[in-house]
Amino acid sequence: MKLKLSQKQIGQRIMELRKTKGLSQEDLAKSIGMSRPSLAQIELGNRNVDVFELFRLSQVLGFSLDEFLSPDFKTDEVLQYEQPKTENKSDLRISVPDLKVNKFKNVLLYILERCAGKPNIGETVLNKLLYFCDFNFYELYEEHLTGARYKKLPYGPVPQKLDTIINQMIDKGQLKRIKTEYHGFPQTRYMPLEKADLMQLSAAEKTVIDNVIQQMSDWNANKISEYSHKDMPWLATNDSDYISYNLAFYRDLPYSVRVYEEEY
Repeated sequence: MKLKLSQKQIGQRIMELRKTKGLSQEDLAKSIGMSRPSLAQIELGNRNVDVFELFRLSQVLGFSLDEFLSPDFKTDEVLQYEQPKTENKSDLRISVPDLKVNKFKNVLLYILERCAGKPNIGETVLNKLLYFCDFNFYELYEEHLTGARYKKLPYGPVPQKLDTIINQMIDKGQLKRIKTEYHGFPQTRYMPLEKADLMQLSAAEKTVIDNVIQQMSDWNANKISEYSHKDMPWLATNDSDYISYNLAFYRDLPYSVRVYEEEY
């Protein structure tokens, strides 16, 4: 996200919002995990505020990032804006994914159909391919692809209920689990025993999946994990929390898959 306002304009708006909410510098600084002198420098326009700090400020002061960065933003109108109540405090808009089990299974089968023969495609890489398919699709179409919920875990985003779904597919003879090694490290791989039902995937969904496969399916576990750790949704989420799909709208290149018009 590129900030179009000057440091002085940003600082002035933050100070006015803080006063409108009746917060002291000490109160606000503590709420966002920042020192009071740092916040004072931001309000004076002497220190830049990065996107993650601005995101935390938006949560505490209750403003929309899109509106805050608009040239005609008025601080006296912020009281009319209410943050949506969601399960994850990181959410910026209301978006509660609903897992589509059949869609998830077919996306998984399609990815494995295309990639299972590659020696690098173990569980870690597979998790990240699923994540980028889901979040790239949501960024483009504002709709959920599989509806899977992802948690921020040490090695990157991990889809919840994946083990349950995979075990169901193994029991039904759709997948086979293989324990092996890759460059001396233990690896869990999955081989598809049936083809994905492409009738369950729209042209747009298939295109997003194909693009992710083309870009990342040759990456090893370390490379794709490091890449996922720099993606805005993962960065802006607390450890072990669910990752909000809405954070995909605040991606910068090279992560963003949507072309946004420049605003002046």
